[in-house]
Amino acid sequence: MARTDPENKRAGGISAFIVESDTPGITLGKIDKKMGQKGAHTCDVIFDNCVVPASALIGGVEGVGFKTAMKVLDKGRLHIAAASTGAATRMLDDALRYAVDRKQFGQPIANFQLIQAMLADSKAEIYAARSMVLDASRLRDEGKDVVTESSCAKMFATEMCGRVADRAVQIHGGAGYIADYGIERFYRDVRLYRLYEGTTQIQQIIIARNMIKEVSE
Repeated sequence: MARTDPENKRAGGISAFIVESDTPGITLGKIDKKMGQKGAHTCDVIFDNCVVPASALIGGVEGVGFKTAMKVLDKGRLHIAAASTGAATRMLDDALRYAVDRKQFGQPIANFQLIQAMLADSKAEIYAARSMVLDASRLRDEGKDVVTESSCAKMFATEMCGRVADRAVQIHGGAGYIADYGIERFYRDVRLYRLYEGTTQIQQIIIARNMIKEVSE
């Protein structure tokens, strides 16, 4: 993304490009040390006197870079919502199996009602998130505007995933804090879902503004 019209300080002055990685002037910064998602290497991409040809302009039209970025956000948010729902489903499955196998006081901890409450809450929230993702995706496939729906799905599913991760660690007890069981990795990895493609707070703003806009029209 680059501002191709210095006179236009707004979104209309930004254009989007596809730049080949071997273009002279491109260097990569140090690999980030992250809380989680360590299998996905990220770093700064540095452009220093990097000459980009006009043919690299996405769509061949200047000034629509911001619009280009916004077009993919709905799909991206639905993707994150779906990924969050999938991760939560895996964590609940692991927690359930552990609760059935782990015995305390001569019986599986799955028999304890407070464990059952955490399992049930997680199941219900995952079902709700999955329903939201499917509904919003169907509307998008039909060509409808799903800005609000995708934000709702992304916000709910990612927050839900965080709650399921916390419950999964809790159900595992002390074992959940130990790397050998894998749950602590999920706990760290899924924390990012609430941040990228727009934080939860950004989704709240988008949803509320769209609601207000609909009432005002």
